[in-house]
Amino acid sequence: MTEGSNQNIIPINIEDEMRGAYIDYSMSVIISRALPDVRDGLKPVHRRVLFGMLELGVNYNKPYKKSARIVGEVLGKYHPHGDSSVYDTMVRMAQPWSLRYPLVDGQGNFGSIDGDSPAAMRYTEARLKRIAEELLVDINKETVDFQFNFDDSLKEPVVMPGKLPNLLLNGASGIAVGMATNMPPHNLSEVADGINAYIDNRDITIPELMQYITAPDFPTGATIYGYTGVKNAFETGRGRVVLRAKANFEQTKTGRDQIIITEIPYMVNKANMIEKIAQLVNEKKLEGISAIRDESDRQGLRIVFDLKMDAIPNIVLNNLYKYSQLQSSFGVNNVALVKGRPMTLNLKDMIRHYVEHRHEVVVRRTQYELNEAEKRAHILEGYLIALDNLDEVISLIRSARDPEVARTGLMEKFELSEIQAKAILEMRLQRLTGMEREKIINEYNEVKALIDKLNEILSNETLRMQIIKDEVSELKDRYGDERRTNIEYDAEDFSMEDMIPNEEMVVTISNQGYIKRTPLAEYKTQGRGGVGSRGVATKTDDYTEHIFVASTHNYLLIFTDFGRLYWIKAYEIPEGSKTSKGRPIQNLINIEKDDSVRAVIQTASLTDEDYVSNNFLVMCTEKGVIKKTTLQAYARPRSNGINAININEGDRLLEVKLTNGNNHIVIASKSGRAVHFHESDVRPMGRTATGVRGINLSSADDKVVGMVSVSEEESNLLVVSEKGYGKRSKVEEYRITKRGGKGVKAMNITEKTGELVAIKEVVDTDDLLIINRSGVLIRISVEGLRVMGRATQGVKLIKLNESDIISSVEKIAKIEGEEDEVNVDNEAPTPDTDTTEEENN
Repeated sequence: MTEGSNQNIIPINIEDEMRGAYIDYSMSVIISRALPDVRDGLKPVHRRVLFGMLELGVNYNKPYKKSARIVGEVLGKYHPHGDSSVYDTMVRMAQPWSLRYPLVDGQGNFGSIDGDSPAAMRYTEARLKRIAEELLVDINKETVDFQFNFDDSLKEPVVMPGKLPNLLLNGASGIAVGMATNMPPHNLSEVADGINAYIDNRDITIPELMQYITAPDFPTGATIYGYTGVKNAFETGRGRVVLRAKANFEQTKTGRDQIIITEIPYMVNKANMIEKIAQLVNEKKLEGISAIRDESDRQGLRIVFDLKMDAIPNIVLNNLYKYSQLQSSFGVNNVALVKGRPMTLNLKDMIRHYVEHRHEVVVRRTQYELNEAEKRAHILEGYLIALDNLDEVISLIRSARDPEVARTGLMEKFELSEIQAKAILEMRLQRLTGMEREKIINEYNEVKALIDKLNEILSNETLRMQIIKDEVSELKDRYGDERRTNIEYDAEDFSMEDMIPNEEMVVTISNQGYIKRTPLAEYKTQGRGGVGSRGVATKTDDYTEHIFVASTHNYLLIFTDFGRLYWIKAYEIPEGSKTSKGRPIQNLINIEKDDSVRAVIQTASLTDEDYVSNNFLVMCTEKGVIKKTTLQAYARPRSNGINAININEGDRLLEVKLTNGNNHIVIASKSGRAVHFHESDVRPMGRTATGVRGINLSSADDKVVGMVSVSEEESNLLVVSEKGYGKRSKVEEYRITKRGGKGVKAMNITEKTGELVAIKEVVDTDDLLIINRSGVLIRISVEGLRVMGRATQGVKLIKLNESDIISSVEKIAKIEGEEDEVNVDNEAPTPDTDTTEEENN
């Protein structure tokens, strides 16, 4: 290289060069490729495809043309990039599952919601949809600016006139450099109402606009689950909209449950989704599904999930929502170009920019029409002058040597403009007839009236806004339709509870610590004295010790013999049939090996501050010690449990009750005595305190069998003996004494009755679940037991074998409409009226 050639080399900093080049590239991507214009909602490639189709004449009422012809037109004239980018753009604008309001009318294979590719462009045909022409209407009336194409040989529009509010209707998505956009589609009818409301009141708030435009409206339907994300998106331009597939339950002729999906979330590939669900089923991550079929056809989408016999449809569906794309989210990010600059827009911003653009288009269109009308009026004025001086005009034209002389002569003699003179020379002879003259006069009057109207529009903004409103209302009348996407306003991001239906369950815990839950409906009411139905399959040396009813969403506070407390949600307990054994409770909570469950309290919430601070747990031990502590002390679940009460050696926790601080406490012992005192006799203590004496037991062998917290005045106390005898008496028969006394007689204990095993507070609407050590269970109505004296022996509740005894008694609410399964003992039980032994305090 010679020394002189170095004079053309300019040293530059590579950092500056790279920075400049990258910024240029970034701006090119942002402005010319990835982001839509806020005015017409189109990216350059969309705009060029639509304009190319318009120029090619493939309007909605014209024959289809080959896609390859359209692509070639757009490539050759306006979009110097790959043909696939143009064809893919046109294909997407024709897919009804991609655009809420498709802009292209495609004929042939344009792909599918399963992600199938469209046919090659040489096979398919297309034309504009009628609604797309609303974007292009008035484009030839100087309503928008035009710019040169890539080689300066033609001109293309900078933006479309955009009568259709396309950005809101069809949304947009794109990834630029350093930013992205993801705008959801909306319903035309709602958007039209929202635009009109904005025009009527420019100070309208976004919440007020949301009364018209309620939420995005997706082409594939589905359900918007929760409204918080929609609200955020409308107010800030950013938000997360959760979409759930539309599902319903059906049953086959054989009684098998099915889940039928008829709508899926937007942008979800149906085939891929089904494949992934099948994979989850094979991997046992999704339980309860036996078969999956895609029965979609031309009539619509239909995916069928056949369920196994024991599967609960609601649970399976919620698991499908959790683990598959049957629930997906749409991340709204409303970024669009405003005057060439990317901006994040809220709902009102988008409407405001649309109205401003339409206002400009109306002004420019009106000005264009005014100019054209004035030109026409000018020519018509020339015609009228010529007709008024017809003979002179004809004479002048006949005597002229050539048209140029004739035109000049007309201009000079009648003071006409060159345009008027030229129009007169070009006028056909037939227009000289009397009828034609009248037509010219009428046309002139119409044109003058039009000019006045157009001038009024240009001088009156209210009129211009009314035109915009009328045009938008016309769009609504012509193209408006119903919402496709439903809205579940009150749904929040679903938690584990949403996976489980909230229903009543019978929870059983055996003596050896096996736990399970069973739907309450499995238990049928029987008549008093029946032999019972098989309740629980237990091992020969095991029996059911606890049985109670809980809602699946409740917290269960499980108290053990040693005074420990553990927490568990009812739905976390494994479900089993009435005859199944259940699972060891050690699998669910960290209970010590030689400890066992003693009492269970259920509560709907541990987070309500007012509730936990104004309710108490009252505990009673076998040795008659009682303790009261606020629920708040036990409101923070710990995985390893906590000490709920300090238990003395040789004693164990027996019963725990949830109270409100104003209840009466009744404690009964196996010797048949009960003490009744007000809850206020027991002061609240700390979590680890031991407690105070609740009942004075009659002997070292005596022990407490139960504690009742009486809350209702009309309640009765039910006592049950181990050999199946029971009775109910009024609470008032147990006179109030001081805490720590020996109490009064609760039941006349004999060898026939056996010792007392349970005491319960009951009302007529309660049912009793009684279970014995051999596992037989009976459910009877309390209403069938008459109220009798406190010291009586009672009546026989359940027929027992000689070696069998009752192990547990639980009261439950009576179920409306349940059939009774009556199995009455042959020998009708009669009450024992022995009341010789009076109360003894």
